[in-house]
Amino acid sequence: MSSSIDTRPVILTGDRTTGPLHLGHYAGSLKSRVALQRSHRQFLLLADTQALTDNAHDPEKVRRNVLEVAFDYLAVGIDPLETTICLQSALPALAELTLLYLNFVTVSRLERNPTIKTEIQLRGFERDVPAGFLCYPVAQAADITAFRATVVPVGEDQAPLIEQTNEIVRRLNRQVGRDILVEAEAMIPAVGRLPGVDGKAKMSKSQGNAISLSASPDEITDAVRRMYTDPTHLRASDPGKIEGNVVFTYLDAFCDDGQLLEDLKERYRRGGLGDITVKRHLEDILQALLAPIRERRARYAAEPGYVLDILREGTLKARERTEATLAELRAALGLFTLT
Repeated sequence: MSSSIDTRPVILTGDRTTGPLHLGHYAGSLKSRVALQRSHRQFLLLADTQALTDNAHDPEKVRRNVLEVAFDYLAVGIDPLETTICLQSALPALAELTLLYLNFVTVSRLERNPTIKTEIQLRGFERDVPAGFLCYPVAQAADITAFRATVVPVGEDQAPLIEQTNEIVRRLNRQVGRDILVEAEAMIPAVGRLPGVDGKAKMSKSQGNAISLSASPDEITDAVRRMYTDPTHLRASDPGKIEGNVVFTYLDAFCDDGQLLEDLKERYRRGGLGDITVKRHLEDILQALLAPIRERRARYAAEPGYVLDILREGTLKARERTEATLAELRAALGLFTLT
């Protein structure tokens, strides 16, 4: 008789619900989530509470994008029978764990976190940084430990958040005298962060330099035509640079024909290959990739009630798991209980 105990490694991942997802999300995380969901026990968090850390002025934006992100998850192939999709704000244990962990972290340590320092600069907060934003590494630590995740897929720039989580784990374990919480390992994707189509470091819908997963054929065509290439490559006969060329960065991420890609690169470097020809190759790849995703997404968007049922069921499963972790930690810390 087979055992009902799931011994697969546990993955926690997710996205802030600030807008529909785009190709950067697909290359950086969504594709690997689909591939890993059968070999790992995967929890996928719709991080609406975390989204409020810099969107508290517009909570409606956060609320309406919960379903938008869920549509994207399902459209790319996330299987709710294999992956538990849940809503962060509906898991009260996460908030209590965050409060507990804040007592074991200093403000100076939070301010030294490289990820936080960079994000504060990008947003221009200076000293007006919201307390929730400064403390979100602690909230993320609560998320990871509550699910007892051992693997967390993150971009290289987010790795310091996992290290801070493990610092909290080690400090709490020392406090209670046993390994009650587990450390997590950062899983860095092979494909780095995709730049925007304009060549800027970060792809963002708000900056108009992203290709959404629901992009129409015309939107894909327009985005590829606008892509930043080598500004010194004025004629097809001119030698061109691959490095910093957004078209080739996207081809590296999405072209499955390695030999074709190497041939294109060699011809471009040598001279004799125009930007228009390279962009047509990329457009064909992106049109083929996004067409089925766009069609599936439209079907899910037409049935929001069905998707809500998936979120309710997943959140109930997640609530049971996270509350069990909280109860064990409360008991280990010797907190007073009325039950």
